[in-house]
Amino acid sequence: MSTPPSMPMTGQARAADVAVREATAADAGAVARIYNHYVLETIVTFEETAVAEQEMARRMDDVATAALPWLVAERAGSLVGYAYATRWKPRYGYRHSVEVTIYLDPSCQGEGIGSRLYAELLENLRRLGLRVAVGGIALPNEASVALHEKMGMRKVAHFSAIGIKFGQWIDVGYWQIAL
Repeated sequence: MSTPPSMPMTGQARAADVAVREATAADAGAVARIYNHYVLETIVTFEETAVAEQEMARRMDDVATAALPWLVAERAGSLVGYAYATRWKPRYGYRHSVEVTIYLDPSCQGEGIGSRLYAELLENLRRLGLRVAVGGIALPNEASVALHEKMGMRKVAHFSAIGIKFGQWIDVGYWQIAL
């Protein structure tokens, strides 16, 4: 059933039009485009220089080499978001813990795509037998906090003025979920 032209699509309807799949090397340019918006325009990442497509491809390969998931959301042939997991820490005792990350094209926020991506990522991590997923959030960021908590994550740490970007000291919180 399609939505009549006079009625706006709901977030759930928009998310239903999205395909979530494993990322490939061919996605590196689109992933870099999405990420670089956050690098150059926001405080949500502490990187300050745009990431080249080749560097993003290397990062994606690192995740694949670690046998962890990197998922992308695609709508009408365009990549609109991505989510992935990396090892939480390199020590062997942390081998069952990961850090999760998600970024959406800014034009697609509030459409349910982030929820869908994160739900599929967390389910992939459960299938891999991992125990804990941790998400770090530069604060304030109400939308990211709401998404993490919607996924069942709870706040477990808060670091005050731990990072700096655009001349502003920024807090970082950590949310975690038992898988």
